[in-house]
Amino acid sequence: MQRLQALQKIIELGSFTKAADALGFTQSSISQMIASLENELDIKLLVRSRYGVRLTLEGQELFPFIEQTINSHRAMIEKCSEIKGLETGVIRVGTISSITCHWMPGLIKGFQEMYPNVQFVFHQGDYKLIPEWIHSGTIDFGFISQDAVTDLETIPVKDGEMLVVLPTDHPLSNKKAISFKEIANEPFILLEEGNYSEPLAAFAEQELIPNIKYRIHDDYAIMTMVEAGLGISILAKLITQRTSYHIKCLPLNPPIYRHLSICYKAKENLPIASKLFIQYLIEHLDILP
Repeated sequence: MQRLQALQKIIELGSFTKAADALGFTQSSISQMIASLENELDIKLLVRSRYGVRLTLEGQELFPFIEQTINSHRAMIEKCSEIKGLETGVIRVGTISSITCHWMPGLIKGFQEMYPNVQFVFHQGDYKLIPEWIHSGTIDFGFISQDAVTDLETIPVKDGEMLVVLPTDHPLSNKKAISFKEIANEPFILLEEGNYSEPLAAFAEQELIPNIKYRIHDDYAIMTMVEAGLGISILAKLITQRTSYHIKCLPLNPPIYRHLSICYKAKENLPIASKLFIQYLIEHLDILP
C-alpha cells in the first residue's frame, strides 16, 4: 500500500522530492518504491521531464484503480478502528419509562450478543428533558414522540395506542370504548411529560378541557392512584402491560396514538456504537411490543 500511496503523492505534488518529504521518506526510498511497483506491474507508470513528473498513458489508465484501492484501504482501516472502539463503547440514551421497561431489555440482550463489551447508560426523562440532553451532549440519542420535537433529526420507530385507565369499579369500566366527552369532567391524573402531551392534544382536538386534578411524572404512580380511586388517566398501552394493578384499560373513541421516534442532532456525529445500535433497532422493529 505504501507504494500506491507514494505514487499518489508524487502525482499530487508533481515531485519525487516533495512526495518524499510529505511521506517522511528519503527520495531514494520513494524512487525504489516506484521502481518496484513498475516491475511488479510490468508497466512504466511515470515519466520525468524538466517540467516535473507525469503519468504515462498506461499510468493514466491505471491511476483511477490505484486511487480506488487506496480509498478502499483507508475505509477498511477506519472501519477497523470503529469496530475496535466498540470494545469499550458506551451508548448514552434518553428514554421514557415504558421504553426502558418493555423495549430496552430485549434490544440490549440481542445487541450485546454481537457486541458484548458495549455498555449502556440510561437517562430517563420526558419530552422536554430528552431534547435538552441531546443538545447538551449528555446523551447520544433519545426516544421521544415525534410530535414533541422540532429541531432534531428523527427516525420513526413505532406508533403506540393510548388507553383510558380507570378503577375497576368505575361506571364506564364495562364499555368497549370511551369517548373524550364522557371523561372530560372526570378527575384526571395527567402524566407530566414536559412540553407536549398526547392526551391534552387529543382533548384540544375535541374542543374539550380535561378536569386535571393531579400532574405526575411517573406512569406507575399514576396507575397506583387510579387503583385507589383518585381519578382516571390516559396512558400508553405499552406501559400498562405486565402490571398487577387492579385497573381497567380501555380504548378511546376516536383512538389516539403516540408516534415514537429516535431523535439526535446529526447522525454523522453519533458514536459508532450508537449508530450500530440504532441500525440494530430498526432491523428488529418486529420484536417490539
